[in-house]
Amino acid sequence: VQLQASGGGLVQTGGSLRLSCAASGRTFSSYVMGWFRQAPGKEREFVSVISRSGESTYHANSVKGRFTMSRDNAKHTVYLQMNSLKPEDTAVYYCAASKTWSVVSSTYDYWGQGTQVTVSS
Repeated sequence: VQLQASGGGLVQTGGSLRLSCAASGRTFSSYVMGWFRQAPGKEREFVSVISRSGESTYHANSVKGRFTMSRDNAKHTVYLQMNSLKPEDTAVYYCAASKTWSVVSSTYDYWGQGTQVTVSS
């Protein structure tokens, strides 16, 4: 599986962005998909995860109520809708694919290249 993340950019506090992650291959729907982020000088952290069907999602407490994750298996794409953005959301955002439901980055087998999100105060 190859993953290509896009949609990052510069936005003001309180603004919104939608990240996309397009996957290659016909087995996309067999993978749990996750979003992680890494801020400068910090470790990569979990953001959101979605089940294979898209019926279940789980978000980190820091983004709960502001971020929404969805997927379109027909388009082999997952999305991260980010609202009410804060400066502390500034990071490189990565999408990843796993065979298991997990919030742990080491359990993900495939990673996209990352897309930069910068929130100005």
